[in-house]
Amino acid sequence: MRNLNLDQLQTLIAIADLGTFAAAAQALHLAPPTVSLHIKELESRMEAMLVVRGRRQAELTPVGEVLVQEGRKLLSASDELIDLVQRRASGREGIVKVGVSAGVSTRLLPMVLEVLSRENPGVEVKLEAVGSADAMHRLKTATLDIAIVASPQPLMAEVHMTPWRNDPMVALLPASWEAPETVTPEWLAGRRWASFAPATQMHGLVSSWFGQAGFNPRPFLTLSYPGALKSLAAASQSAVLLPLEEVQDQMNSPDVHVRHLQPSLMRPMAVAHRRLSTPDLAVTAVLNVLAGFAN
Repeated sequence: MRNLNLDQLQTLIAIADLGTFAAAAQALHLAPPTVSLHIKELESRMEAMLVVRGRRQAELTPVGEVLVQEGRKLLSASDELIDLVQRRASGREGIVKVGVSAGVSTRLLPMVLEVLSRENPGVEVKLEAVGSADAMHRLKTATLDIAIVASPQPLMAEVHMTPWRNDPMVALLPASWEAPETVTPEWLAGRRWASFAPATQMHGLVSSWFGQAGFNPRPFLTLSYPGALKSLAAASQSAVLLPLEEVQDQMNSPDVHVRHLQPSLMRPMAVAHRRLSTPDLAVTAVLNVLAGFAN
């Protein structure tokens, strides 16, 4: 069985829209005999008369009207298919797997995704919560494309790293506490405080901050989700150590105090991605958007 010829179908739709064979030929940049041949072959394929020629106007038969109505959908689907293939071939269409460690701001990440969606609507990001060390391994084994990781990380030949953000850490304190101007290791060591889980590099940063001042206190609680940590301070359960970027939305909250640390403590992050022999434009699009949020 011969397949339906889309060029012939487009000719029929042009006749339906423009009213005459001559107008359709002019719009499609075809010779008039070619338009007549298209309709003749299409009628042969359908085994039905599709068009009745009048002196001034060509009119569709009921069968022709059905074919035009459904044919419009077919041509539209054909255009969408061509666009999809061209987008995929140019790299504007693709899925990018991104690993995100616990320290990445839950406020910043939606902003990154919103910009990506607006500037590169054909690129889909699949996020995975994964620790920095595991993310580096998965980049090496090609099960991730990009990862936002704590810095520094051991160098790998297969992975390229670029510094991304270096945000100050702050203390989020319950509003019921008498809060000093700045929070020191000595002051915080004698109070309840919470931070990230021991397996994270964030936990190591905080432990080092205490250790350099000669303290080694145990946290009241360790969690991996920043939102859960923030709720502890809001509920007057404990102080919380978080990146400043994570608590921007609570700077004026009546439930908490935000205080800088003394000495200061910075949280460095990097963007890591697999080295590719040929550029992947979808991955490049995500990297470009992330670069726009670097500090």
